[in-house]
Amino acid sequence: MKKYTNIKDIESIPEIIQEAIQLKQNPFQFEKLGQYKTLVMLFFNSSLRTRLSTEKAAKNLGMQVMILNVNDAWNLEFVDGTIMDLNSSEHVKEAAQVISQYADIIALRAFPTLKDKQKDESEFVLNSFVKYASVPVVNMESSTAHPLQALTDAITIEELKTKSKPKVVLSWAPHPKALPHAVANSFVKMMSELEVDFSITHPKGYELNSEITKDIPINHNQEEAMKDADFVYVKNWSSYTDYGKIVSPDSNWMLTKEKLGTAKFMHCLPVRRNVVVEDAVLDSENSVVIDQANNRTYAAQIVLKKILENL
Repeated sequence: MKKYTNIKDIESIPEIIQEAIQLKQNPFQFEKLGQYKTLVMLFFNSSLRTRLSTEKAAKNLGMQVMILNVNDAWNLEFVDGTIMDLNSSEHVKEAAQVISQYADIIALRAFPTLKDKQKDESEFVLNSFVKYASVPVVNMESSTAHPLQALTDAITIEELKTKSKPKVVLSWAPHPKALPHAVANSFVKMMSELEVDFSITHPKGYELNSEITKDIPINHNQEEAMKDADFVYVKNWSSYTDYGKIVSPDSNWMLTKEKLGTAKFMHCLPVRRNVVVEDAVLDSENSVVIDQANNRTYAAQIVLKKILENL
């Protein structure tokens, strides 16, 4: 693996899932692999699980870790040929090359504007670092993708499934803020690669990018879609067509224990209790959100291991 910006960078998804599960049994078995290697983590947006789990993953492999909250330091310029006479004090061309002198791997997190669809879909922050850095780049969530979370989710489903082809449902849920599509996009892409019976449920007006969902079944009846599900992944996202907008705050789409039935409840966290999902679900044995959060470490660790082996 030369980089990890999209799940397509994984050569064999079934193999890497099994390797991550095996790695979880003995996280320090490759602690010499990253010796004298440095991971630089750049955060254009805040993080809890991604930051801590990725740092832990790197340290489990013996790596040194440096962290920079980029927007707290200075504003980077990403447009080529621009006249930098406003707020930006450094161009990504220099920044990426300089950071590459300090890092063996660069990991970065940069959210979308949710205002300019074309700009967001260009992945201008992520792709600028891929273009100008001389070391591998890892995506810790970008404008349109969260491949580390998607790998985490695949590991969790593989560990907890009780049948060879489980029924997995991705459900939209209400939220007071307009949220990105990254988690949902990558989950859809990952489920499309696995042996699962997968479908999506959401209110009309919340269709994701059709180039991502393709021919995946979509049901606008949440309860009907969840019938006999084995795993229900709940996530809010803003409108894609009316880009970045909340077209309906429908509270009836909050996940309840009655709707969930016997399925396992999944969510990437953080989650708003009694808005996205009721307490009775989160506090039940059906909730596997803590298992997911724990697996964030091993998803990141197997990715870093693959990259280190290729340096």
